[in-house]
Amino acid sequence: MSARSTTLRHKPNKLAAFSAMTAALLIMSGCQSLQGTSTNAGPSTMVQAQKLDNFNITGKIGVTTPANSATNTGAQGGSAFYAWGQQNERFAIELIGALGIGKTNIEYDGQTATLVSEKTGTLTADNPETLLQKATGWQAPISQMPYWISGRSAPSDSAPQLDAQGRLISSVNGQWTASFTYKGTDKLPVKISAVQPKGHKVIMTINHQSS
Repeated sequence: MSARSTTLRHKPNKLAAFSAMTAALLIMSGCQSLQGTSTNAGPSTMVQAQKLDNFNITGKIGVTTPANSATNTGAQGGSAFYAWGQQNERFAIELIGALGIGKTNIEYDGQTATLVSEKTGTLTADNPETLLQKATGWQAPISQMPYWISGRSAPSDSAPQLDAQGRLISSVNGQWTASFTYKGTDKLPVKISAVQPKGHKVIMTINHQSS
């Protein structure tokens, strides 16, 4: 993995400023905030892979990795507060209290992912999953998240399940099985839980920001 310098346009200092910070995280200006969340009902299948082009969210993410007998390590977990700004295929994520590597910024321009943290310095990779695993050892389905945050299955998902209101309640992507929690009759999820059979787990709470 090669290293290169990246100029970050935002330097937020406090979690209390998340709403303003998230706007600053956008790689390109004009991100439209979309509100949302929703609740479960009786499942059906088929959901179109169509995500929100732009969104602005904050919340908390928790990651768990299973025990590894080869390295004689037990199950491990970590969590971070985050702010995520998305415009089309580009996104910028800031993690605070980040999974053992300090304050971390992840940016993706549709072709290259860049991670900058206090511990690792600047790292780049072709995709954000490889980058996160290299920097932290954690696995997370970051590329699918823009679809799942939108309450939609990703193009590479299989077996999507919908509730009676047409909202996505579960979907499968490779080894990941994702489930979705909604608030009331809203349309966008407030929580995503993604698990793998061997014990990898990601739980993400979502606050959809509005202008």
